[in-house]
Amino acid sequence: MEKDPFLEIFATRLAALREQRNKSAREMSLDLGQTHSFINAIETQRYLPTMLNFVEICRYLGVTEKEFFDYDNENPKMTGELYQEIIKLDKKSQEYFLNLIRDVNNRPKPGSK
Repeated sequence: MEKDPFLEIFATRLAALREQRNKSAREMSLDLGQTHSFINAIETQRYLPTMLNFVEICRYLGVTEKEFFDYDNENPKMTGELYQEIIKLDKKSQEYFLNLIRDVNNRPKPGSK
């Protein structure tokens, strides 16, 4: 029987976000009040968490449920922190940083032509 591709995507995202927090699967499982193999079972695609467990996982990782599924955002926690700092700035400062970010994003990547 073929595995659901969603399981792989979910498991990969969970592992990446967990590793950003420098937590082992066992440590995260125990921190969440689960058995030592809880996160490992999800990451090895044996099952998906319940909705309640998913919400608890997101809180633990410091991401919203929406950010968890935003696969283009490799570091949603940092993106959220950036947002929280930017909204504190006045309009002129926000424009300055927006232009700075655009400039950095438009520079050629090292090793490209």
